[in-house]
Amino acid sequence: MCAPEEAASWEWELDAFAPPGLDSALATAVRMSEVLREHGLLRPDSLRWRWFAKGRGSVGTTELAVPESPTEGELSRGIAGSRPVAHPNAEVGALRMSGTGSWFDAEGAERRERDLVVLTVYPEERHLAAEVAVFHDIWGYCDFRGEPHPKVQARNAPRLASALRALERLLGTAPEPGEATYFGRADGYGPAMPDLIDGKGPDLTDRL
Repeated sequence: MCAPEEAASWEWELDAFAPPGLDSALATAVRMSEVLREHGLLRPDSLRWRWFAKGRGSVGTTELAVPESPTEGELSRGIAGSRPVAHPNAEVGALRMSGTGSWFDAEGAERRERDLVVLTVYPEERHLAAEVAVFHDIWGYCDFRGEPHPKVQARNAPRLASALRALERLLGTAPEPGEATYFGRADGYGPAMPDLIDGKGPDLTDRL
């Protein structure tokens, strides 16, 4: 099951990795997406961002179709060609890269799912940061009904942990856990273990 909010997220402060700005953000997004693709967690097909104009705030949203292995140049040209005509000096907000990923059910069958992992890079003028977020219950000990599914977790959680460690090596810094939501929070390289009552976790389906 997929939640409308993050079930867990990890954040990187990247000022020591690359300078701030759009070009650095695009290069970082490409390199991080390569790691996630190698682990089968994100095959990008979409880049989405909002435009911001000084004194006006948000002036629109653009979604760009991207190849599975995008390059910085392709993304840069796509953004330049999408700039709002009425706001030629508008700046790019958070870059949200999404697509499909693979997960494995309890029997080991591979399945494809959209937004299995979502990558966001923040191209702020003075600060570079990135976030990896998951929205599905396959990574945790229980599903969103509170039913334990340890076989599903065992087939998927190690893949997520491996990808996060690979990103840590790439970026040269460990991530910080993102903000907790109704659906969970990060603990180490995976979702935190829920509190169990009579062997079951909380039923979160009232918000699905």
